[in-house]
Amino acid sequence: MRKQRGSLTVVSGFSGAGKGTIMKALLARYDNYCLSVSCTTRQPRPGEQDGREYFFKTQEEFDRMVEEDALLEHAGYVGHSYGTPRAFVEQKIQEGKDVILEIEVQGAKIIKQKVPEAILLFVSTPSAKVLEERLRGRGTESDDTVRERLAQTLRESGEIAHYDCLIVNDDLDEAVEEVHHAIQTLKHTPDRERAFIETLQEELRAMNAPKKS
Repeated sequence: MRKQRGSLTVVSGFSGAGKGTIMKALLARYDNYCLSVSCTTRQPRPGEQDGREYFFKTQEEFDRMVEEDALLEHAGYVGHSYGTPRAFVEQKIQEGKDVILEIEVQGAKIIKQKVPEAILLFVSTPSAKVLEERLRGRGTESDDTVRERLAQTLRESGEIAHYDCLIVNDDLDEAVEEVHHAIQTLKHTPDRERAFIETLQEELRAMNAPKKS
């Protein structure tokens, strides 16, 4: 039996679509998945541990990682820097883990450029009305914030066609199984199994080579 490499999956989705809830349920149900741990320059909050919630870096350390191309993607947010460490992701993939990176659409584009075999999944609600209901149901956002999020959703909807699979989160259990099935199927498409195919071809050439007398 051949040793299975892991895979990298980028999960994007509308705010309020429930992608975080799906990821938590997926990790609880299957042990072959792990969430990517990001780097950040912000200070740890009470209870956070380096290497668990984030890899905490100084700005100097973070900038050095950017210069050395040690981050698959990075961005600034509210005065701090955030990024996905290449070494962590590659190590987990080598260990056979299916790594999941929850990130917005612009970051997904960058990941796809650097890791062409990455699987891209997009999570949506069944309708715009359901999305608005979920956003308002949080009870933590003003009308202006809800409108801003819906406007952002419209912009993001134009990027869905670039993803490998659309997950409509109507029922949580079904959505979790759809994500699991999509990843386990898509990671074995021929374009993502190039190394296996090339090895197989080399073995077949050796078998078919003329025998020396």
